[in-house]
Amino acid sequence: MLSQTTQTATASHQLPQVTEPRNPGMALDLDWVRSLQANTSAIERRAASLPARRSVKKQHQAAWLLRAVTCIDLTTLSGDDTEHRVARLCAKARQPIAQSLLEAMGMGPITTGAVCVYHEMIPAAVRALNGSGIPVAAVSTGFPAGLSPLHLRLAEIDESVKAGAAEIDIVISRRHVLSGNWQALYDEMRVFRAACGDAHVKAILATGELGSLRNVARASMICMMAGADFIKTSTGKESVNATLPVTLVMIRAIRDYFERTGFRVGYKPAGGISKAKDAITYLALIKEELGDRWLQPDLFRFGASSLLNDIERQLEHHVTGNYSASYRHPTS
Repeated sequence: MLSQTTQTATASHQLPQVTEPRNPGMALDLDWVRSLQANTSAIERRAASLPARRSVKKQHQAAWLLRAVTCIDLTTLSGDDTEHRVARLCAKARQPIAQSLLEAMGMGPITTGAVCVYHEMIPAAVRALNGSGIPVAAVSTGFPAGLSPLHLRLAEIDESVKAGAAEIDIVISRRHVLSGNWQALYDEMRVFRAACGDAHVKAILATGELGSLRNVARASMICMMAGADFIKTSTGKESVNATLPVTLVMIRAIRDYFERTGFRVGYKPAGGISKAKDAITYLALIKEELGDRWLQPDLFRFGASSLLNDIERQLEHHVTGNYSASYRHPTS
């Protein structure tokens, strides 16, 4: 059984209730942007030390894993997606952990943070999640490359919001970062934010294609200055997706932005996070660098499709002492 404190803390954050004022953005401050640097060797040493010295066991591990579940953007972004697949994914989002396991741990119901789909699948997801309080997130702006004409990218945002998406995951133009055209990146992000209206916007940096950690830091700050509600590592389609060094750079940019402006911006690592132990490492890093407030789904998400499968297997082991086959925990 989980402790009463853990039960209450986890249950109270089962849905991504937004309690923070949205980041309105600020005027572009190029002096601040150009002052941002990244000590790659020090960042890599810090990141490499994390998995080796993070060890939580038994009910503490179970509590961390339950928190991770509530922060998952359960995702399907395949060319062969169908409405039936999306409906099954949404059913899993509503009840991500088997009821028998939750009851054995003394837990009430929990859900994932959101369901993330392509535009065409938004209506199916909205129908399947009706009444659940789980938002639908849609990838947009020419995902994953972001190379379609700007007016089409803006129209895509508009159509997704009209279809019922409460969150829009946009992709930035990597060329603006690689060429150091910070004004162009800022202007692009501002119009994306305006097009989203009341829908929250997650800015996907595609960090594996930005060339350096310094570029990651500067692109993170530009997107926050332009009003991003979240900054996100990757589309999941790049050769290199979420990593701990990139995460450290991005969350320290979030901390700097909060300290200067007072507005909290969310963080979403996406792509390549498929193991429960990795999820705990990311959560521990967030706790150490940003604090407990960021361990809630309105400020932290995992972009994942297979992570939930491994978490449920670990929780079953915690309850029964045995590992089950992964096919017993399908996500769609």
